[in-house]
Amino acid sequence: MRIVHLLTFSLSFGLACHAEFRAGAVALDVSPKQFPVLVNGGMTSRSATGVTDPIYAKAIVLSDGKTEIAIVVVDSCMMPRPVLDKAKALAFKRTGIPADHILISATHTHTAPSTLACLGTDADPRYTPYLTGKIAEAIAEAQKKLQPAQAGWNQANAKEFTALRRWIRRPDRIANDPFGNPTVRANMHAGRNWDDATGESGPEDPDFSLVSFQSLKGRPIAVLGNFSMHYFSGGIKGLNADYFGLFNDLMITELGHKQPGKPAFVSVLGHGCSGDIWRRDYTKKEFIAPKIEDYASDLVKKAVTAYGKIKYERGATLSMAEAKLPLKFRAPDAQRLEWAKSIVEKLEGLPQTQPEIYAREQIFLHERPEAELILQAIRIGDIGITGIPNEVYALTGLKQKAYSPLKTTITFDLANGSEGYIPPPEQHVLGGYNTWACRTAGLETSAEPRIVETCIQLLEKVAGKSRKTIKVPRGPAAKAIASAKPVSWWRMDEFIGPRAVDEQNRADGTYEDGVVFYLAGPDSKAFTPGQINRAAHFCGGRMQTRVANLGTSYSISIRFWNGMPIDSRPVLGWMFGRGQNHSAQATGDAMGLNAKGQLIFDNGQETLTGKTAANRWKWHHAVLVRDKEKVQVYLDGKLEISGESKAMSNVETLFVGGRNNKESSWEGRLDEAAIFNRALSAAEVKALSTP
Repeated sequence: MRIVHLLTFSLSFGLACHAEFRAGAVALDVSPKQFPVLVNGGMTSRSATGVTDPIYAKAIVLSDGKTEIAIVVVDSCMMPRPVLDKAKALAFKRTGIPADHILISATHTHTAPSTLACLGTDADPRYTPYLTGKIAEAIAEAQKKLQPAQAGWNQANAKEFTALRRWIRRPDRIANDPFGNPTVRANMHAGRNWDDATGESGPEDPDFSLVSFQSLKGRPIAVLGNFSMHYFSGGIKGLNADYFGLFNDLMITELGHKQPGKPAFVSVLGHGCSGDIWRRDYTKKEFIAPKIEDYASDLVKKAVTAYGKIKYERGATLSMAEAKLPLKFRAPDAQRLEWAKSIVEKLEGLPQTQPEIYAREQIFLHERPEAELILQAIRIGDIGITGIPNEVYALTGLKQKAYSPLKTTITFDLANGSEGYIPPPEQHVLGGYNTWACRTAGLETSAEPRIVETCIQLLEKVAGKSRKTIKVPRGPAAKAIASAKPVSWWRMDEFIGPRAVDEQNRADGTYEDGVVFYLAGPDSKAFTPGQINRAAHFCGGRMQTRVANLGTSYSISIRFWNGMPIDSRPVLGWMFGRGQNHSAQATGDAMGLNAKGQLIFDNGQETLTGKTAANRWKWHHAVLVRDKEKVQVYLDGKLEISGESKAMSNVETLFVGGRNNKESSWEGRLDEAAIFNRALSAAEVKALSTP
């Protein structure tokens, strides 16, 4: 996934062998003094007249004797780069810490004063300069508190606190975007209605990460937390720090370090890769919304347990690197710009409707066609931290973790600016809110892989070693396939397309548009802790490859997760088949599901139908066995279809996925597709299905 482009690096290594590691931290109240104040985070403009919970800028300054860095987390929805550049310049004058050694990120609370104009809200003109100065003040105060320290980290699995909020809509339930076009194949909270959706559009990241700094005697100085979950708040009664603030207050109480006359312990919870994440798990039909207090309290219990197991390192060294990455915005074409101008000309005040909001955004994108992103990486001992000025999908953070040369890697999004959502390229094909061109989602479709690659390069520089080579683990199902010796085998565990890797190095395939990657697959419980089997979700696209010289006796094995509701409109959706062209009725054997969820064998001449329904959103195993004229199809190890069908020996193209027809297409996850150049026995099929 390397992409060559020009980067401007600023790099500092902490190489002192016996340098003294020091840490200082402060929580500075940055609540506004003047009201009413504009509040960001909604489609339309809002304001607040008071403070329910204080708004903070929390700064941690670290030094190893040669390198000094500052990390600041602000209770803000998002902050623009010009504001943060100015804050860094002010901090440099007061502390001597260079701007490229300062990381400033937002928690993404939706109930904080606005410093960034976007959608239907402007920046608050009085609060913005006030916050700029307070950020610099927080860094200076934290520097004054530097003291000999030790550092350590730990992670907890907090999967019950996070889930995908972006779901894929059925091919016959496509919705319109604000520009009046039917482009919305995936969108936020589409999983509310199961009948509309075929499944999540990506993976979540359940890791709750903690980096702890203590005095040499074990007294807490600061804890820096990071979690991939979007904001919680649901009102505008008054300014507040969302669940981030509640978490921090409870951490201080739980750890028992709010004592008179003793230095304050600072708890900081930052925003992880949460662009497509929320707390509601739509895979569960019944959902009782927790109170924000209960959510924060339960998360703190998990964090405190992880905190108690942290092992500390004295004398940790520091390193920090920065890159400036130029990217383009998706500026409107002439037709869209004309549409936008016709709407904006009639506006009186701020926009109120979605078409008005997005029309105004097109004008801004037209006037600012390019952006320069500041990307950063920090090393604290063997801990890696990256900062990205975007709302990042969970998949983006998982990519960095997988390739990072450091022991653990944490990503803070909305850091050093705010340049909107960065969906992976394949997500743009599916449309939805995160992709609608505006200041909060306007970067070019190739932005995400370029950002990821730059961050991995930065991690390599601060670590002083190359990225990891990814080794895909094999659970029982994969081991069973390997033992059966397939001629080709696609594990479908890729982070990105278009290449579908053949494990046998024989017939790599190509993913079409309409496939998303790295979702949870079958067999995951059998893996060692920290590992998970991955699968691809097919939502309009297919994987195509060529497997030569199969002859008239062969077998095809695949695991599938049916995303389509039983009795839904699609009548026949191909899961995989052989054919010589892109037609849905390609010549050759094919296997799929009918509207009743039953397996179908079809080769354009004969159609054979099974009796058992493949339950929705459950993993199943299917095997097509051809022995010359004899055809057998197995579902979950049991013979489902048996019959006669004329064999063809000159068909070599294999399609895996849906029919690629919005009115009639199977959709769902596929994994571990394997081809054998022989007819498998019933015992061999059972062995493949057992894991």
